[in-house]
Amino acid sequence: MYGLIGKMKAVAGQRDSLIRVLLDGTGSMPGCLSYIIATDPADADAIWITEVWDSKESHSASLQLPAVRQAIAKGRPLIANFGAQTVTEPVGGFGLAKAR
Repeated sequence: MYGLIGKMKAVAGQRDSLIRVLLDGTGSMPGCLSYIIATDPADADAIWITEVWDSKESHSASLQLPAVRQAIAKGRPLIANFGAQTVTEPVGGFGLAKAR
């Protein structure tokens, strides 16, 4: 499996709008096992995104999906900056199917 955990900071006051754009554009992505957006209680403009994919290739392919490309284009003006990002190798957990 392939995982990503990243922090994104919205333009001041636009966090909820950015979250809506991201959720609307990520409903059906082949190979995506988990896509979680969480608010940061310590920062009113920050969100954390945790993704789990069946492979790095599935993640790369998702960036070419029309809905994802539209979400990127629509969300870009709402993003102030990107924070830390970490690549992970998920091994399992509650709510996550085992890798085959």
